[in-house]
Amino acid sequence: MIPTAAGPDGQTRCQWCLATDRYIHYHDHEWGFPVTDDRRLFEKISLEAFQSGLSWYTILVKRDNFRKAFAQFDFHQLAQFDEADVQRLLQDTGIVRHRGKIEAVIHNAARAVEMVAQEGSLAAFFWRYMPETPSDGTLLQAQTAQSQALAKALKARGWKFVGPTTAYAFMQSMGMVNDHAPECVTRAAVEAQKKDFQPPQ
Repeated sequence: MIPTAAGPDGQTRCQWCLATDRYIHYHDHEWGFPVTDDRRLFEKISLEAFQSGLSWYTILVKRDNFRKAFAQFDFHQLAQFDEADVQRLLQDTGIVRHRGKIEAVIHNAARAVEMVAQEGSLAAFFWRYMPETPSDGTLLQAQTAQSQALAKALKARGWKFVGPTTAYAFMQSMGMVNDHAPECVTRAAVEAQKKDFQPPQ
């Protein structure tokens, strides 16, 4: 069972978000809500890759710096980055300076451009992997059959640093699954927004 606790306002929330106000804001306004904008999707999957091995709080604190450093995650622009840009980013203390992850984001940007040309949008591709059975918010899990399938499909298209665990974290953050606990006040808000939501085709 996903643990819950009362927040500063007395409302019950997923316990993980209560460590900081920044977490609470992210939990209440972003995590689990459906996203269809391609730039935001590319940002989310890129930041989840950067988070691998680190706490999400580290990434959240640096998110504005990441956006500035990576051209607001405009993948068409990012796909043009070269070794000089990699060197510049490796000197940027405002982000996570990991060469492999930096190069993966640039590489994946080019794959994202290809995906849009082939599929029409990133959203149309990603939302195909929405589970047929919605999450009931009771299980703590690091990956699922759907996240494994998504990671495999991305790998087949040449994407890097997007394994099944990263893919599942991405699916949670973009609203493909609603993993707010049943008692969490935000779960109902997510479900209300998803009630009339139509996945992009």
